Amino acid sequence: MKTNSKKDIRSMTKEQLRDFFVEKGDKAFRGNQVYEWLWQKSAHSFDGMTNVSKETRELLDANFVINHIKVDQMQRSKDGTIKNAVRLHDGLIVESVLIPTSKRTTACVSSQVGCSLDCKFCATARLKRMRNLNPDEIYDQVVAIDSQSKLYHNMPLSNIVFMGMGEPLMNYNNVLKAIDKITSPEGLGMSSKRITVSTSGVPKMIRKMADEKVKFKLAVSLHSAIDEIRTSIMPFNANFTLKDLRESLQYWYEQTKSRITYEYVVWQGINDSKKDVDALVDFCRFAPSKVNLIEYNPIDDGEFRQASNKAIEMYVNTLEDNGITVTVRRSRGKDIDAACGQLANKS
Repeated sequence: MKTNSKKDIRSMTKEQLRDFFVEKGDKAFRGNQVYEWLWQKSAHSFDGMTNVSKETRELLDANFVINHIKVDQMQRSKDGTIKNAVRLHDGLIVESVLIPTSKRTTACVSSQVGCSLDCKFCATARLKRMRNLNPDEIYDQVVAIDSQSKLYHNMPLSNIVFMGMGEPLMNYNNVLKAIDKITSPEGLGMSSKRITVSTSGVPKMIRKMADEKVKFKLAVSLHSAIDEIRTSIMPFNANFTLKDLRESLQYWYEQTKSRITYEYVVWQGINDSKKDVDALVDFCRFAPSKVNLIEYNPIDDGEFRQASNKAIEMYVNTLEDNGITVTVRRSRGKDIDAACGQLANKS
């Protein structure tokens, strides 16, 4: 594929854009105008910048490119869920999902092409990590899903979860830059409180987020509070142990006073016993938390099977008896492989 030698304009700060125009003999405020078109109005092309002169648009076109994503394929589930196959400027594909309810719509966005980690129950983990997404590529997924939310569900996008392809904390700087653009009044102006970053648990980066006093919510894909079991299904746990994870989460809570959500799938014969739920209760005690018990979505060979309703009930009752908030989350978009753990570019 031919590489474009022009600079990606969205990699520039507002100050750099202002400096560019001054260097070209124009007024600095022109940079503000262009920045607004890029981030507030989500312009796809320089021609669309209607309050900018033709000469300025030609100057931009000669020097820069807008590496905009393209929704290559959109699939709609019978439950209203939408899955997008998103083509990036270099031809690579990621997936994003719109999950509607009667009162809100949630965007599930990707942060990497493939994934850095090796969770055995996740289809994305079977894809080699090709690269991190840039801030504008994350932002573009949100803009596309907001448009779909308005078109198909008659309401603007209300929530964002970083639960698509990739481990967000392995692309830390770009994810935070994207969130800054999404929440900034100069960007999409969404509330940080409506954004959740879901991690498999990278203790060093959780501490870094706590130090930076981020305002978004944190969710942790836990799936077992027993080291041996967690390592057997999430091999990277051998390096990021539960002790380290717990200490980093304790630090997170001390710094942010923000409740932690645990994402947890119960599998038959893996983590469906009384000792498993007791270990989870013990793990949750150090800070206010919520447990989302997630329905498992098979990805092929049957090594992982959804636990029985009896096991789920045991989890719910034990957690509630210990004062821990718990919800059982039914998966959406299963008929189009858009449910948790199923994103693998099948479309």
